[in-house]
Amino acid sequence: MPVSQKTELDDIAIDRIIEMAWEDRTPFDAIKFQFGLTEADVKALMKKELKFSSYKLWRQRVENCKTKHAAKRVEGIDRFKCKLQRAISNNKISKR
Repeated sequence: MPVSQKTELDDIAIDRIIEMAWEDRTPFDAIKFQFGLTEADVKALMKKELKFSSYKLWRQRVENCKTKHAAKRVEGIDRFKCKLQRAISNNKISKR
């Protein structure tokens, strides 16, 4: 289901999703948890919002990144962020 049919995202949310998608340590599960977008939805959003050359670079990066997919992560990493990390602005989840 395309992003536009699933939920309306404002510019701030789109910027945050793009930022999270570029971060190597942020898995797609974290994006789904915060914004309700699946990996396919994130890929569609990135393709729509980025220049084609930037999208290609991002896709190559994601395919080679072991930390973007929870199934490929090293055992023992079961959280979205370091417990010592400072609060990140524009996140929808509370900082525990």
